[in-house]
Amino acid sequence: MDAFKTLTGRAAPLRIANVDTDMIIPKQFLKTTERTGLSKGLFYELKTRGDGSPDPDFVLNREEYKDASILIAGANFGCGSSREHAPWALLDQGIRCVIAPSFADIFYNNCFKNGILPIIMPQSVIDRMMDDARGGNHFFTVSLEEMEITLPDGEKLSFDLDGTRRHNLIEGLDDIGLTLQAEDRISEYEAKRKLSMPWLEKSA
Repeated sequence: MDAFKTLTGRAAPLRIANVDTDMIIPKQFLKTTERTGLSKGLFYELKTRGDGSPDPDFVLNREEYKDASILIAGANFGCGSSREHAPWALLDQGIRCVIAPSFADIFYNNCFKNGILPIIMPQSVIDRMMDDARGGNHFFTVSLEEMEITLPDGEKLSFDLDGTRRHNLIEGLDDIGLTLQAEDRISEYEAKRKLSMPWLEKSA
């Protein structure tokens, strides 16, 4: 998993509340276990017209937001089913940070496991960020090390995050990475077990 320390990039405003995981990545795109290529299904029903052509009014279809790495969203983002394809699709699009007033719990946890930083900010701050992102200067800087968001005008806003999640993102550690940190102790335990309980080992 890629580490997250400091991110400077364009922010795309998605002023919609209760965006569920089926809206993020519809069910017809869940047939793969690969994490690449999912951006084509990201927000599919929002970004395409009935005939399948791109909707030029959808924020991520607009030229100034096509390479956005920060998404500013409405409340209860990521509600609905617990599909892990949702953060995968966001990552495949290049989005590493989602800022919203609130998140669904399972989606929130899945973000940390996949290298996305979800930040909770008050609605009044979200409204201001969306206004900034719609303006001509929509570059934001998110520092996980400093726990700060720098707005386009240079103002810095602090955010809170659990210390363990912060550490794991900064170090680029998912659940497997955390386990591998104890690889020496695991190997030592397995060696001792082979000696003390050889009957547990498969016969050659």
